[in-house]
Amino acid sequence: MSELVIAGRTFSSRLIVGTGKYKDGAETRDAIEASGAEMVTVAVRRVELDRAKESLLDFIDPKKYFLLPNTAGCYTAEEAIRAARLGREVGLSDWVKIEVIGDQATLYPDVQATVEATRVLVKEGFTVLPYTTDDIVFAKRLIDVGAAAVMPLGAPIGTGLGIANSYTLRMMRELITEVPLVVDAGLGTASDAALAMEMGFDAVLLNTAIAGAKQPVLMASAMKKATEAGREAFEAGRMGRKLYATASSPLDGVSR
Repeated sequence: MSELVIAGRTFSSRLIVGTGKYKDGAETRDAIEASGAEMVTVAVRRVELDRAKESLLDFIDPKKYFLLPNTAGCYTAEEAIRAARLGREVGLSDWVKIEVIGDQATLYPDVQATVEATRVLVKEGFTVLPYTTDDIVFAKRLIDVGAAAVMPLGAPIGTGLGIANSYTLRMMRELITEVPLVVDAGLGTASDAALAMEMGFDAVLLNTAIAGAKQPVLMASAMKKATEAGREAFEAGRMGRKLYATASSPLDGVSR
């Protein structure tokens, strides 16, 4: 299986995991380990940055995992920009997953604010991975302002619905090749991750699908395998679909 490359950095795992909603730090640590992920997201506004106190960061070894701060909980471009700057100032990373929520009921991203935050932060030297809708027009605008990857939702955050609109995501995958595409949000189980990878997406980002499972550590392991299997299937190239049956064992030359 080929490696994932974002902004010149190489990752062996194509599964990115979040750190919210676990019952405690130990479960978070164990699930991340079982997932095989190398990139781990942490919400700047929801993590204890004062290292004198116990923090989620105590359970994530920065020598083992690449930390991706995210701006979850921000509702304006200005809030997201401030959160990104804070994450860099406290030494988390100069990479950031930009998330600007535009609607509280659906948690859909405000795409215009996301474009603006991406534009500002790229100029400040950040490597920006924006969370967005499955709108191809805004995806291209994000690329135009310097996004290192584009992360469209599979379904609304935390719903577990899987790939809600495969048509638009397939179209996005076909038309956007300049940067990696990561399905982010809405996946619920291993088959959802496998489908996203089979569609040709470069990676998947999961949180609730693992943390909300009855056995998070076991689900993390399942997601690891599904992501790998889906990518291998994509690279292998599936057989063509046919309207009529074709015998697995040809009958040519068989005695009657």
